[in-house]
This record gives sequence, structure tokens and C-alpha cells, in this order.
Amino acid sequence: MVLRTTWHNIRRSPYQAFTAVFIILQTFFVVSVFAFVVFGSTKIIEYFESLPQIDVFFRNEARKDEINTLKTQLMKSGKIANIRFVSKEEALKIYQEQNKDDPLLLELVTADILPASFHISAVNINDLSAVADSLNKSPIVERVVFPKQVVSKLIEWTDALRKVGLVLVIVLGLDSVLIMIIIIGIKVSHKRQDIEIMRLIGATNWYIRWPFILEGILYGALGGVLGWGVAVGVLWYTTPYLSSFLRDIPVFPIPSIFILQALGVEILLAVVLGATSSFLAVIRYLK
Repeated sequence: MVLRTTWHNIRRSPYQAFTAVFIILQTFFVVSVFAFVVFGSTKIIEYFESLPQIDVFFRNEARKDEINTLKTQLMKSGKIANIRFVSKEEALKIYQEQNKDDPLLLELVTADILPASFHISAVNINDLSAVADSLNKSPIVERVVFPKQVVSKLIEWTDALRKVGLVLVIVLGLDSVLIMIIIIGIKVSHKRQDIEIMRLIGATNWYIRWPFILEGILYGALGGVLGWGVAVGVLWYTTPYLSSFLRDIPVFPIPSIFILQALGVEILLAVVLGATSSFLAVIRYLK
């Protein structure tokens, strides 16, 4: 009986139903895009964290035991994911490979004039500045090469993108709640006479409320699924272009399990949003 009443309410006002679903669709389209952006930005940061982000070049007089001691200290700090040591001889091989087409340059360089070095990857990209500063203080270190501005900009842009996305989701969520309250409230007002008759024949408040609450849940679930579907369609269409732009950064393809998890979470949130909005509207208009 409750489900039949809910379906009857929807059929009697299709334009209002379409408006409610469309507003929630917009909200959860943005939620889905935000989820994909967060996933992608996390993968990008993980990629840069896995690369050798700091190059440390040692003085010629640095001894092997001093270098090993520095390596041990760095690993014990808990901030370092990996340290690769490049000896003078290995540095010469790398130099020869890079300049194999220029015999003159090969003749001028020997292993003695090339410094030994560390290629360091941090556990957290935010720790790079602190690690680079500590290495600059070491007496055996000649030079530290650290793309500080690039790393800082990457972190700033990622944080800003997440904050903007979160604010947009919250604003659209509140917008959806308010519009749903108005739509359900209008429906309740139009049925005020029927509601009075139901009360006269002994209907309880919850019996009267449930069709409206289920209507909101249906709007929420349908809008959430459609918003997710549109976002997945946009993602599928843009994946070739984004993959070409990102090149070696392993963001795509986004795992199916993550996309399905996003769907499940969004349906749950959409149902809660629809039910809450309808409940608030019913409480407001059925006093």
C-alpha cells in the first residue's frame, strides 16, 4: 500500500520528480568526479614519491664508511623509502652511455672527476624539504639537487583541488537538500486534504509520512546512480586523452573495484540525502 501510494505521488507530478532527480544527479556527478580526482592525485603523488627525488653528490674525499653511516642514519629516520648508491665507476658508465655519440666528451672525463652519489626516494613527498636540508649540513656532501619548487607546487595544487572539490560537493549537497525539501513540501501541501481524511479514519503519522520519505529515497537513489553513470561515461571518454597527457604516471585505468565502491558509497549517501530531505519536509509541513 505504501509503495503504491509512493508511485502514485510520483506519477501525479512527473516534472517535480524529474527536477529532484536532476538536482541530485548534478550533485553526485560532482561527487563522482571528485572521487576520481582524489584517486588520480593520490596516484600521481605516489608516483613522484617512488622516483629518486633527491640527488646527493659527495665530496671526493668522502670515505665509504662515512657514506654508509649517512645511509644508515637516513634509513633510521623513517622518512626514506629507498636509497640507491652510485659509485664513481657507475657514474662514469652512465656518463658514457649518455654521451656515446660524442667521442670528445668521453675522452675528457674519467671516473676520478665524477662524484659518487645517492638517489633518494622519500616515503612521504612532504618530507623532501626536511631531508634535503639535513643532507646539506653533512660535511661529506658536496651538493644536493632537489626540485623544491616543483614538489611544492604539486602539493599545493593537489591540496587546492581537493579543497575546492570538497566545498563544491558540500554546497551542491545542501542545494539538493533544500530543493528536495521544497519539492516534497509542495507535494505534502497538495495532498493536505487527503491527509486530513486519512487522519480522520485513524491513520498514524508514520503511515502518512512513509510514502513521502520513500519518494525521497527513490529520487536520491536514482539521482545517485545516474550521476555516477554520467561521471563514468565522461571518465571513459577522456581516459585516452588523459593517459596521453600523463604519459608514464600509472593513473589509468582506474580499477573497476574502486569505481564500484564509489557507486556503493554514493548510493548510500544519496539514499540518506533523499530520506533526510523528505523527513525534514514532512515534519515541517505535517505539524
